[in-house]
Amino acid sequence: MDNPSVTVLIGTTKGAFLASAHNGRDDWKIKGPFCDGWPINHVIGDPDSGKLWAGGGGEWSGAGVWHSKDGGATWEVTRLTKGSMDDWAANDPDFAKMIGWTETPLPFEDQFSQIWSLGQVGGKLYAGTKPANLLVSDDDGKTWAKVDSLTNHDSAETWNPGAAGLVLHTIVADPKNPQKLWVGISAAGVFATEDGGQTWDRRNRLSNAESCAHHDHPAAPRDGETGHCVHNMMRAPGDDDLLYQQNHHGVWRSSDGGRSWDDITEGLPSTFGFPIRVHPRDPDTIWTLPLNGDSSGRFPLDAAAAVWRSKDGGATWQDLRNGLPQESCYFTVLRQAMAGDACEPAGLYFGTNSGSVFASIDEGENWKEIARHLPTILAVEVLDRA
Repeated sequence: MDNPSVTVLIGTTKGAFLASAHNGRDDWKIKGPFCDGWPINHVIGDPDSGKLWAGGGGEWSGAGVWHSKDGGATWEVTRLTKGSMDDWAANDPDFAKMIGWTETPLPFEDQFSQIWSLGQVGGKLYAGTKPANLLVSDDDGKTWAKVDSLTNHDSAETWNPGAAGLVLHTIVADPKNPQKLWVGISAAGVFATEDGGQTWDRRNRLSNAESCAHHDHPAAPRDGETGHCVHNMMRAPGDDDLLYQQNHHGVWRSSDGGRSWDDITEGLPSTFGFPIRVHPRDPDTIWTLPLNGDSSGRFPLDAAAAVWRSKDGGATWQDLRNGLPQESCYFTVLRQAMAGDACEPAGLYFGTNSGSVFASIDEGENWKEIARHLPTILAVEVLDRA
């Protein structure tokens, strides 16, 4: 792709931002904040239409999905649950008038507090919530329905929350078959459907349980299964159902759609991290960003940032540091805060909780800070066009 136009979609604690570049992904311009300063946990876009969606919310606003039809110039929100501002407005007519509040019932009342993830699959939109539910929309996000088959899964009573709560944070699709979906729930694990959400399988089994060493950490693999606190998951390109995940206790690979998982952590400096990224064309090239541990500060090891890359499906790993801070680096990169484009060579982008966005346009060999001083970055995605 020559002289590509790339837009990095950034979700933060104080709204959504767009970082756009032309001329070989070099000249970056930042716009925002959008979405009325809501906490935005995820932003996605459709490169064909230019439509964008941003999901988020919180205790004050309740949960909702913002939608832009014009590439981010204007936004409208579909509110899904109520927040404390609704109780305030209901008892204060002046405040209600100031914010344009009405007593129109919200579709899910107080069933969840935030939208955590979004996914576009065929002609449908999906959204993951906190607490964990999966929603689906057939009309670009104007109206939503709950996928009750997942909410009412036989194992639901045993799902335990992670540190951020019980969140459905990852939605993965097979681009050739919209009936096939995988979702990640912390801390319940990986779930998959092959019939468009009518039925779901829980897929956390170790490929070789006998070889799994005992670990004392509660999120470690045990009882023949990977740790259920999956942090992020991505499907590799190609016809095979090759999946990778970073969870609370390692990096894992599945060659059978999640029915069994192999530990590919060996060679990395720690078992802890949040994001995972797969090359857009090479199923064996992956990137992750290890941190020093859940109880050690959750920052890069030795306070020196590095993205680690494998070109052989996790058999070996290489650290990539050029352009990244190597001293006094204490940021965290969260589970949805690493993404990539489909250019040649592939570009990589990650955002930090200290408000920086770093970009590499050569598959991680060299890095450049393209934004700084943003609010805490919760999510990064990419909209790229020829």
